[in-house]
Amino acid sequence: KQVDVLGAGEVGYLAAAIKSVEDAGVGDTITMSKAAEQGLVEALPGYSKAKPMVFCGLFPTDADQYESLRDALGKLMLNDAALSFEPESSQAMGFGFRCGFLGLLHMEIVQERLEREYDLDLIVTAPSVVYKVIDRKGNELWIDNPSKLPDPTQRESVWEPYVKVEVLTPTDFTGTLMDLGQSRRGILKDIKYITPTRSTIIYEIPLAEVITDFFDQMKSRTRGYASMEYSMIGYREDDLCRLDIKINGEDAPPLATIVHREKAYAVGKALTEKLKELIPRQQFRVPVQACIGMKPVASSVISALKKDVLAKCYGGDVSRKKKLLQKQAKGKKRMKAMGKVAVPQEAFMAVLNLNKGEGDKS
Repeated sequence: KQVDVLGAGEVGYLAAAIKSVEDAGVGDTITMSKAAEQGLVEALPGYSKAKPMVFCGLFPTDADQYESLRDALGKLMLNDAALSFEPESSQAMGFGFRCGFLGLLHMEIVQERLEREYDLDLIVTAPSVVYKVIDRKGNELWIDNPSKLPDPTQRESVWEPYVKVEVLTPTDFTGTLMDLGQSRRGILKDIKYITPTRSTIIYEIPLAEVITDFFDQMKSRTRGYASMEYSMIGYREDDLCRLDIKINGEDAPPLATIVHREKAYAVGKALTEKLKELIPRQQFRVPVQACIGMKPVASSVISALKKDVLAKCYGGDVSRKKKLLQKQAKGKKRMKAMGKVAVPQEAFMAVLNLNKGEGDKS
């Protein structure tokens, strides 16, 4: 029934001119517009908007599902205030959304709900964290997409989020977990022995090193016996750079990633080799390069498909064979200058599926 007042413990609803879900957030105080304008009512304290820590791109495999994906994300926001999203477009994957999450588990839950409850087929780009950049004028910039990182000439420093990681493990696996922490640029803070057979290892590690396969590596090295939890401890300056991927001389922004300069070669080499396996061979030679700025740090080459132009030459003059081979080489060169490389969707998951263990061995 209609009432004038709702008391403590009562549940009700009101009809308002709210056109989108984003206009009404969890914790908003509802009051009369006149009272708000005159400053007679203050918002209830204790509510603050959740700050996303992990970002990734969500793209529908079918372009016709774009509107369905937007509606589904809007509905999820009704009971998940920590989720955020904004439109994003990519030449490779079309139109989608850049989504923010509290962590990896939150990201996986949202993805699973979208696919199960709303029957959507999604492409998920590699997760990234929010970096703080200080430009030449001293302004703070917050970067959640590697492709948006300013050039070195336009920035003073790059800061990345660090987390405190606590790993509870049987003592037999302490050594291998310490190796894992060191390989991820971790700083060992403490080892606590809870019992003679169990210990807690405490590390401070960049969040970017944790959100990829750290958990999987931990489970693999301990045969599933270890568990972990992490919490934010703030931002720290480090020597970070953007690793761009060029395919046949053209940038592929969805494959860009931010890495520590010391790991640039190892990550770049592993990524280019992975892309070499995933991108189909063309009629011309396709170079795949990992670059920092204009400087390549690693590269691989996808060899061209070749037709045996000498198959019908049974003997005869050698000069005839040379002319045929030269003609084929000129044709390949012309195709390379004009050709476009179709990059399959699996290639854009290479960053996500890339085993950083290859970089750990360097």
